[in-house]
This record gives sequence, C-alpha cells and structure tokens, in this order.
Amino acid sequence: MNIFEALRESHNKQRDIAEKLIQTSGDTEERRALFDQFKNELFAHAVAEDRYFYIPLMMTDSGLNITRHALAEHHEMDELLEQLTEIDFSNTGWLAIAKKLSETVLHHLEEEEHSFFQQAGKILDDKQKETLAKKYLTEYKKYLKADKDSLT
Repeated sequence: MNIFEALRESHNKQRDIAEKLIQTSGDTEERRALFDQFKNELFAHAVAEDRYFYIPLMMTDSGLNITRHALAEHHEMDELLEQLTEIDFSNTGWLAIAKKLSETVLHHLEEEEHSFFQQAGKILDDKQKETLAKKYLTEYKKYLKADKDSLT
C-alpha cells in the first residue's frame, strides 16, 4: 500500500460520516455518536497526515506551497470542530456549522485527491510512498484510540 491509498481509506470514512452527520437533527444519541466518530476520524487522520505526508513534502521546495495550503485547511476544520464542540447539539446553529464543516472537509478531500496527490506523486519516490503509508497507518491507528482532550 502507498500513502495515497492509505489516505483515501480515511477520506472515504470521512465522506460517509459527514453525509450521515448532516442528516441528523436535535440533541440525539445518533448525532452525538456520529459527531464523536467524525471528530475522532478527523483528528487521527490529520495528526498522521501532517506528520507522515505533509511534513516530508514540506521539506521540498516544490511541496512547500501546496503543503501550506492544505495545512491551512486543516486549521479551518479544527476551528469548525471547536465551534461544534462548544455549541449545544439542539441549537439550530449547530447543523449550519456541521454543514459548513462537511463542505470544508469534502472540498479538502477533493482537492487533495485530484490535485495535491498528483503533485506529491511527482515529489515522492515509490519507496517513500510505501514507507510513509506504513508510518501514517501506525500513527493513524494510535490516534484513533487516543484521548481527544485537545478537541473538547
């Protein structure tokens, strides 16, 4: 498995959870569970992706600008997650913020898969792509199980 395949697996999970989350309403167990799952998935993915995809690319001149843009989008998602964490699940504004987060995530994933991955594919060699995938997956799995106090 290479880094792009590993990242796409999490991307597909994010798409699925985001779609389900924005279909919820009110302060329900389903909304709470899906939000926790989404927050967990985004957190684990971002930590591992930053460390084992973006940072190695950032060390190259050709990867610097695209990497900075992607990291800025991660920050925007973090801000929206924080807003959702602070607002009551039954507040009518909660769903509006959740939809904005979903749109931001979907835009980011689309941009990564259809632009960034192609550019990164030219920077990384095959061995790097495989090594980074292994490191990413180890880190991703570790953070799926980790305490997410930084996001609450």
